[in-house]
Amino acid sequence: MSALPPGWAEAKIGDTGRYINGFAFKPSHWGTSGRPIIRIQNLTDPNKAFNRTALNVDPHVVVRAGDLLVSWSATLDAFLWNGEEAVLNQHIFRVVPHAQFVSKRYLFYLLRFAIEELKKTAHLHGSTMRHINRGPFLDHRIGVAPIAEQARIVDEIEKQFTRLDNAVAALRRVQANLKRYRASVLKAACEGRLVPTEAEVARKEGRSYETGEQLLARILKERRAKWEAEGESRCAEPLAPPRTGLSELPEGWTWATFDQLIAFGPQNGLYKPASAYGRGLPIVRIEDYQDDWSNERDRLKQLTVDDNEAATYGLLPSDVLINRVNSPSHLGKCMIVAAALCPAVFESNMMRVRFAVGVEPYWVATTLREASGRARLTSNAKWAVNQASINQGDVRSTPVPLPPLNEQTRASAEVERRLTLATKLLSQMERHAHYAERLRSGILAAAFSGRLVPQDPNDKPASVLLERIRAERAATGKAPVQRRSASAR
Repeated sequence: MSALPPGWAEAKIGDTGRYINGFAFKPSHWGTSGRPIIRIQNLTDPNKAFNRTALNVDPHVVVRAGDLLVSWSATLDAFLWNGEEAVLNQHIFRVVPHAQFVSKRYLFYLLRFAIEELKKTAHLHGSTMRHINRGPFLDHRIGVAPIAEQARIVDEIEKQFTRLDNAVAALRRVQANLKRYRASVLKAACEGRLVPTEAEVARKEGRSYETGEQLLARILKERRAKWEAEGESRCAEPLAPPRTGLSELPEGWTWATFDQLIAFGPQNGLYKPASAYGRGLPIVRIEDYQDDWSNERDRLKQLTVDDNEAATYGLLPSDVLINRVNSPSHLGKCMIVAAALCPAVFESNMMRVRFAVGVEPYWVATTLREASGRARLTSNAKWAVNQASINQGDVRSTPVPLPPLNEQTRASAEVERRLTLATKLLSQMERHAHYAERLRSGILAAAFSGRLVPQDPNDKPASVLLERIRAERAATGKAPVQRRSASAR
């Protein structure tokens, strides 16, 4: 490690106190009464429900308010417990600081800094379940300030962190407001309040216009003529919207269904085994888009397909993809295929819809992204554990508000303009929040290199205290750190 400031001592984490392992509770130990069992998820999520136990355990794994804890597996971090008396699960240390050498709050921040350093070393193991072995953790070298300087460092850290917390809270409020703004834009568009209606514009200009009802009649007539020209003399009439239960629409609008507006589809996507992925044609998967973003073509996975599959499942610009299987919060999310994305295919847990001339795809996507439109689409969803699904029939029967074509175009352009701006602002807020976290790391780095507060030559050197601790251990014959594990009595 780099040279330490005057009065500081180079020590190991194990020199700072006793690090006591939690107890390996079994499901048979769990119950509805007794003390809560502190698991890692209870440290990272304050709303996570506790398992409780009436088991009589070693007092060393009993945790009380103010105790310092270190999670060394999965989530690597230090915590100050502020809950009721509890017992400690495995993969967590309860730390008893050597108070004459380090204060608890100083050690709390020092451990957070040291853990971030350890994450960058070869001592971090695992991919999905990350952990740091006990030995390398306790042997990791750190710089410890004199006890008087520790108090000044903690005061300055907490002052700076309070400022950052306030700034991040303000950013989160802005983000929440932008998300509400996004919802209000979609709602206003779908209620005819975002741009002047075609009826209003036509009256102002003293002209007639094609209403939504007339547009729908034209779409159906042209589709019927196309079918008959292709020799399909008898085709089922498309599903009409229900006569009741739908809201009143602005002047010139009408209710239609997907079934009345589509030129092709709905069509489920392509399923291929994992072995077919790796090269070939780009494929759009459900993780490649949300309602407000989608991956570019060069970020899509590739799939080996034959010519027939490429033709059957090939995407065209302005196709609309609708997620048909997902968690309830994401079910029905949709994406408009951009020209830059083609050629590509789409996977089986979504449907592709291609709309008739006279229907603006962005407008239909707007209605599906708005809360009431998403609710209409998913009203007949089938539920399984943590997942829901819709089928082609659900999509066909979904009612859609249909304005005149000119109004669809104007509203779509305005929605896109406003949501693009909101998305940019949300991205900026997220970057600022990430920057705040980097500042937090920078404050800790400055604190534990002696750059956050000035040194006082009158402070008792930390090395004196460290040598006293080591001498006491040597005199009593104790190991530097007890490797105590909790056990049932």
